[in-house]
Amino acid sequence: MTDVNFTPALRAYTVGLLTFIYTANYVDRQIVAILLQSIKLDMGLSDTQLGLLSGLAFAIFYATLGIPIAYLADRVSRKKIIIVSLSLFSVMTIICGFAQNFIQLLLARIGVGVGEAGTSPPSHAMIADMYAPNERATPLAIFALGINIGLLIAFLVGGWVNHHYGWRTAFQVVALPGLLLVVIAMFTLRDPPRGLSDGQEAQKAPPLGEVARYILHNKTLRQLIIGSTLVVTVGYGAIAWLPTYFVRVHAMTTIEVGQILALLIGIGGGIGTALGGHFADRLGKRDVRWNLWLIVILALVGLPFSVGAYLATDATLAIILLAFPVSVGALYFGPTLAMLHTLVRPEMRSLASAILLFINNIIGLGLGPLMIGVLSDYFSTDYGARALPYAMVTSALLALWASVHLWLAASTLRADIENTGQTA
Repeated sequence: MTDVNFTPALRAYTVGLLTFIYTANYVDRQIVAILLQSIKLDMGLSDTQLGLLSGLAFAIFYATLGIPIAYLADRVSRKKIIIVSLSLFSVMTIICGFAQNFIQLLLARIGVGVGEAGTSPPSHAMIADMYAPNERATPLAIFALGINIGLLIAFLVGGWVNHHYGWRTAFQVVALPGLLLVVIAMFTLRDPPRGLSDGQEAQKAPPLGEVARYILHNKTLRQLIIGSTLVVTVGYGAIAWLPTYFVRVHAMTTIEVGQILALLIGIGGGIGTALGGHFADRLGKRDVRWNLWLIVILALVGLPFSVGAYLATDATLAIILLAFPVSVGALYFGPTLAMLHTLVRPEMRSLASAILLFINNIIGLGLGPLMIGVLSDYFSTDYGARALPYAMVTSALLALWASVHLWLAASTLRADIENTGQTA
């Protein structure tokens, strides 16, 4: 198979456009985090209800529908699936701004989750089809910048609009760029041939059961999924509650919080994510296990900084301590997906991504924010305003558990890659 029509420039443009789409995805997903305290005061909600809005209600539909959509993406046009999904979650985010009570807002957030389910698995597969196994961590890390750019926009724009015009307007404003991207994608997005980077035609896409069994019987993939899910649980919990933490514990405005978190997570995290993908590819060429060792080392080093930040009684100290963990918080993304797509066959890629994301999100996104909300309500009787920080510390400790599984995944990685016939 040749790649005459898929030039390096076209590959770069495709990764760039998919990254912008993922950015819109993440803005619409996480805008609720900067708005939680305002929504709580306006609707009189508990922290458990806020956890449902930012986590479980969204995650159930986002994660579950990702699998059948990915099943289609391994068989039909991935471009069309991305465009339809982008249109849906943008419209549903606008509808969030019209909600008059908890149930209406919950249903609108579910709609956002349904729409967002169809963008990531096809995007991952398209990128894997454009880049060889030993080059994938970098473009996938660039794609992961959508997390950081999305959070920057959500926190910065969302915080400013919320402060001046209210949380309803904030939902509606941040959704508009997604509709513009729909038009751009319709005319310029190209779907690479399946198996392009492997130098062969991809075989007929297998059924879900076959892909699930393949993953289940692969030692590395089992540990990789467990470890990454625990990392995601910590990350989603922190992202969902950090704005509320600063507003509630340190009496900051949403504008101030938006500016600080945009700087820390948006810019600092973006640099960390991009460099992480670069170093993972570079170190991985010496020993492929560095793709996972790097995640373990940074998770363990970042843990005491996170705990110290949550327990800090001074806002400035909390911000300084958070700088490191939030800068490397999304670094796992590129190497994790690169190893996943290296360990599965080309015709499995969309569905394998969907299975990974299903488990990551049903537990990480679904239970991460909700767990902190429930613990915060539980601790509030004894600890009052300190309940939320103690709940966030409890969540952060899951990084220790995650590190064990990622280390175990690294121990079998080389052997499992050799068994697939891929180049490590």
